[in-house]
Amino acid sequence: MAKGANQKKKLFYILELLTQESDEAHPVTTERMIEYLAGNGISAERKSIYDDAHALQELGYDVISCGRKGYYLGAREFELAELKLLVDAVQSSKFLTEKKSNELIKKLSRFCSRFEAGKLQRQVHVFDRVKTMNESVLYLVDTIHEAIAENRMISFQYMKWDGNKKLVPRHEGRRYLVSPYMLMWEEENYYLVAYDEAAGGRRHYRVDKMAKIKIEETKRTQNEEFAKENAALLSKKTFGMYDGKEERVRISFEEPLLGVVIDRFGTEVILISKGENRYEAAVDVQVSQQFFGWVCGVSGVKICEPEWVAEQYKEHLRKQNEWYQ
Repeated sequence: MAKGANQKKKLFYILELLTQESDEAHPVTTERMIEYLAGNGISAERKSIYDDAHALQELGYDVISCGRKGYYLGAREFELAELKLLVDAVQSSKFLTEKKSNELIKKLSRFCSRFEAGKLQRQVHVFDRVKTMNESVLYLVDTIHEAIAENRMISFQYMKWDGNKKLVPRHEGRRYLVSPYMLMWEEENYYLVAYDEAAGGRRHYRVDKMAKIKIEETKRTQNEEFAKENAALLSKKTFGMYDGKEERVRISFEEPLLGVVIDRFGTEVILISKGENRYEAAVDVQVSQQFFGWVCGVSGVKICEPEWVAEQYKEHLRKQNEWYQ
């Protein structure tokens, strides 16, 4: 009985071996397959290996024969270049802890041979990166997605850093109650975009600073504006995920800044040539100190309209200047 039961696992073990140890440069010999199967309590002959390889091909696996050199697994779930891209994203993300990054990279390496896995252990240098200390972030994201799918509100504590470099609850631990609508990846962090009825509008929350999250029985506050919100468009309008009054602002800038404006607001932005290497554009933004900071940082951009935004920007500059008087 035991032998028969093991024989049923034969194709699985052959596929496992090909996945772990084979690629185009390293085919697995028939002898190695027989040896591997024997180590798992399965006897096999050379002819049966040929039949097994053919059976795997019929099941849709790209098992390629190299004649006497053996077999290797060709097409896989992910190409090596795709895995390298995913590993780079994992390593460079400050949203993930160092421990979780290593765990994910180890899992990704299972999608290629052990020879190719070594090429995934690449060092991505991201200067001034601070990895998050919140190990539970992935599970928080999963809980938020569940709440959105079930159309229910969530409550949580929102944390902040104190002088001892520890995360402590804001507002003496008071729980926030919000209607979650979407998650956004912005500036290397996950943000929850939610409707906060108590605050009377949209709010953004850093997911890695949320704690003790709970899905409530209460249904989400229905808001057509939020339901229609597009994450890509919202990302263009917000600066540093800080809220502000939404406004269409006309800006003027020099030709060398065309790339900066398009990178920030997208190729859909309408550009009007004003001659003498100068352009104007009408952009939808959420007016905030962070938007003013962006204008400051991009030397050569001028806020033309509306007047109240230009006046607020002047006040912003005046206050900044006072710091250095």
